[in-house]
Parts: sequence; C-alpha cells; structure tokens
Amino acid sequence: MLLNILFWVPILLVVSVIKLLLPFKRVRLWIDPLLLRVAEAWIAGNSGWMRLTQKLDWDVTGVGEVSPRQWYLVVCNHQSWVDILVLQHVFNRRIPLLKFFLKKELIWVPIMGLAWWALEFPFMRRRSEAYLQQHPEERGKDAATTRAACEKYALVPTSVMNFLEGTRFTPAKQQRQQSSYRHLLKPKAGGVTLALDAMGEKFGAVLDVTIIYPEGTPTFMHFLQGKVNRVVVRVRTLPVPQASAQPSQAPEQALREVCQHWVNQLWAEKDAFIDTVTKVT
Repeated sequence: MLLNILFWVPILLVVSVIKLLLPFKRVRLWIDPLLLRVAEAWIAGNSGWMRLTQKLDWDVTGVGEVSPRQWYLVVCNHQSWVDILVLQHVFNRRIPLLKFFLKKELIWVPIMGLAWWALEFPFMRRRSEAYLQQHPEERGKDAATTRAACEKYALVPTSVMNFLEGTRFTPAKQQRQQSSYRHLLKPKAGGVTLALDAMGEKFGAVLDVTIIYPEGTPTFMHFLQGKVNRVVVRVRTLPVPQASAQPSQAPEQALREVCQHWVNQLWAEKDAFIDTVTKVT
C-alpha cells in the first residue's frame, strides 16, 4: 500500500503543479483527465495489493448499468475507513473518480492530504450551531466551498460522493443521536442539497450504495491484517431528486425540503435492507 502511494502521489503532484501554474480552462480540460487517469491507476494498484493479500468474498450487485462518461451523485452509509477502499475498488473505471467531502483537518495528513488537494477534494470545516451563533460570519463558508468545487466538476464527468451520516457509525453515536434507525445514524441533507443546487442539471443519476460487513464492522488495521472475509455491496441507480418551489417558497428552500424528505425515505429503506441481510447472514 505504501509503495503504491509513494509511486503515484509524486506524479499526481507534478501534474497538479502544472495546472496551478497554468490556470486556464484550455489547460484544465487537458490536465484534469490526466489527473483522473493517474488517480485511477493508483486505485487499481490498491485493488492489486488487496487481491494479493486479502481472501475477500466480494458480494457486489448493481454496477452493471453505470458509465464512466456520466456525472453521478453517490450516497452511502459509513462505518469504517475501509468503506473508502471498498467504494474505490467497486467503482474504479466504472464511473468517474469519486470526489469525497473531507474534514478540513485531513489536509494535514502526510502525503494523502496533498493527494486529496491535488485531486480537488473539497475540504469542509465542521462548525456547531452554537459556534455559528457566536461567529455568524462563518455561516455559509462550507456552502461556498461546495459550490466552487462543483463548478469545477462540471467541466469533466465526476462522481460527487457524500456519506449522508457525516461521520462513521458507532453504537455510542447512535445512542447519543437517539437515531430511530437500527443500523444507521441520522442522515444529513445539507451536502446533497448543495451539490444539487450547484450542478443538479449535470447529474444523470443518483447511486445509492449500501456497504455491509456481515462479520462486523472492521477497523482499518483489521482490514490490513486480512481479518475481513466478506463484504456485501448493493448499488441502486435512482433518479435525481427534483424540486419545484411553491409561490411562497424560495427555490433553495424547496430543494432543501425535498432533499431532506428524500434522504429520510432512502435511509428508512436502507436500514430495513441491512436488517434483512444481517438476519440472513
């Protein structure tokens, strides 16, 4: 894994510096696909060492109808850092590169932070409502970051990835939230709303992904130690949510309400599905 990172990330950074020094649309239209090819080769390398070191039973359905030339909004449940490797392995070269919304602090992760910056993953700063009330000038900055990122994504087919729960699931977080779902935390519609508001007309479909670890949620170290034997991945292709504002509503408010209702319904279906799979296994 480390050798794969150390081989591909320097190439990624060199290409990114060229784009930084020549910030023209014509250059971007040439450089962006090259960056994506480098990232896809990196992910293919990850799949390679996973095949060499893991005895994984991949139970995957729903990826037959996707296309690398389509824009997608991808949503998924979140349990472990392993989820990212699973998603990249399942979708690499089947759909455009997944672009994740990341916490601002992750930019300082050695090597990887630079790689995520080079690939233009949006870095979000999480602020509590109490903090925003004390610092109202900070409100809306994440929305501006999301819109700026999505404007760039509109040039080249992209998959915008959103973990709707906003954090990894644990029983403690579930209890603290008083979540009504058995296997999920409460979904947040903010990221989906911003993405649809910024580039909703570009998305050809929503990919609803459910990841299940029948033997229990692994840590990243457990995965590297080969202690994960089976992964279940189910992908559903869904239409993009549409909103029509009432005369008394702003378009943004209408979209926000539609998205919140949509994610609540999606999460209820996902929770019931996970329940059936875990009972069978």
